[in-house]
Amino acid sequence: MADLGVTIAGLRLDHRLYHFRLAYSGFEHAHVVLGGVPHEHRTDSLSAAFRNLDEAAQEDLSRRYEALCAHFGMTPTRNNTGLAHENGSFEGPHGHLKRAIADALLLRTSTDFPDLTAYRTFVDELVGRRNARQAKRIDSERAVLARLPEWRSCDNEQVSVRVSSAGGFRLRKVFYTVPSRLIGHTLRVRLYDDRLDVFVGGSHLLTLPRGRAHPDGRHDQVVDYHHVILALRRKPMAMLNLVYRDRLFPRAPYRHAFEALRAALPERQACRIAVDLLALVT
Repeated sequence: MADLGVTIAGLRLDHRLYHFRLAYSGFEHAHVVLGGVPHEHRTDSLSAAFRNLDEAAQEDLSRRYEALCAHFGMTPTRNNTGLAHENGSFEGPHGHLKRAIADALLLRTSTDFPDLTAYRTFVDELVGRRNARQAKRIDSERAVLARLPEWRSCDNEQVSVRVSSAGGFRLRKVFYTVPSRLIGHTLRVRLYDDRLDVFVGGSHLLTLPRGRAHPDGRHDQVVDYHHVILALRRKPMAMLNLVYRDRLFPRAPYRHAFEALRAALPERQACRIAVDLLALVT
């Protein structure tokens, strides 16, 4: 969906939609799965998805897909390699939905949303209107769906990370800052599609937005200046060499002010004033 140019609070949202569709009625959902469970879940042969993965990652993806189908009691099937037309009742609607979202964005006159929830609501409402046109067929198909399982499946990964002396941890090519008091601690992280829930032992500590590595493989950072401001007040000159310095400023004017200070003052004084400015808004 990246080519539609959707942004969240001005930042480009590089994302995909999971588009679920029932073949007979045309019921579709692009946000969360609601209702009953189909007896069969069909995918492409997935060779493209596996091509750039190492052996361990391939095994992990296969295991998770099998566990998903087992949880919902679905029989996993796939179309024959090289015969993409076997999924014609799905491939076409994928394109139709994307074009419908593009048209709705044009009518909205803006591709920017205040937050991810607002964008998801926008997609949910559009898909809901499309489903309303298929109400009779959806009602007839609902009668033959299996029941949902009693419990939800696990929708996150759990990993352990250690907070480095830089005041954060690295996970999936993204560096996340955490409060400096956690340096040296081992944290338990629940990794979701859009966020990280961070725990110390069994206690929930904080929730961080999930970052993504750049398409060209470069690492990224998710930085909250509240986490590092105390350390910077002790060593303001550290700002000069921070890898994530541009992500440190809460808004662009703070970055512009730091650049102006560096141009007009000695570096030590410029860093001290910039850190004091950040401290004022904590």
